[in-house]
Amino acid sequence: MVQLRRDFEIITALDTVIIVVGPESASAFKIYWNENTLPFAGLPDPKHIVLTMIGQEVNLFKLGRMPAQVIVDKNGIARFAHYGHQMADIPDNNEIIEILKVINQKK
Repeated sequence: MVQLRRDFEIITALDTVIIVVGPESASAFKIYWNENTLPFAGLPDPKHIVLTMIGQEVNLFKLGRMPAQVIVDKNGIARFAHYGHQMADIPDNNEIIEILKVINQKK
């Protein structure tokens, strides 16, 4: 999430809304959000309904849920998905920004 905060203004200028889905309870999510002053929306998913729908992997040997980033267009179609194989395996923001430019037809 730190990397998303770093380029939040650039990403949102591309007509994009960031929603972070996490496996925590609503109260734990709220505490984390307030402590870290995150500028984007957070969706607690303690029953893992959304996380299962997007195919996020659970690997107990690697400390739980692996990172997953999915870009969904305005029609509800997943246009990009990256499933990490370890906690640090996330796409660079520049890659995400270029994908958003294509999806939202920005130069």
